[in-house]
Amino acid sequence: MASKKASAKQTASTKPSKPVHEPYPASSPEVEVLVQEVISRVADTWTMLVLEALVEHGRLRFTELGRHIPGISQKMLTKTVRQMESDGLVERTVYPVIPPRVEYEITNLGYTLSEAFCGVWIWAEKNHKKVEAARAAFKSRVV
Repeated sequence: MASKKASAKQTASTKPSKPVHEPYPASSPEVEVLVQEVISRVADTWTMLVLEALVEHGRLRFTELGRHIPGISQKMLTKTVRQMESDGLVERTVYPVIPPRVEYEITNLGYTLSEAFCGVWIWAEKNHKKVEAARAAFKSRVV
């Protein structure tokens, strides 16, 4: 009987396991707060879509920017670009004409954030079929 236990234990230990990743190095509380804030900003959908529109089309007037983001209300666009401006992600230029002309342009800081989150799009392109298959498998088990 002891040999069966040893054999089972040996088989379990030789079974392939999921890769274990090293933990990320500890960061300062200030950096952790910033990371949480940035994630909450970009997770709101609109921030990433504003960044994408400005990267693809360059400097845009407020109305033009809204046209490039289907489904966004004027109120939400205003809120989003104001928050992005306060974070240094976009630059707002107001021209003293009547009617007022306001344009938005991505800053270097905004561009670096766009580059960083471009990896999410690349990951989604590479893995969307796997995610859909996992969702279908989950749904069939739950139902």
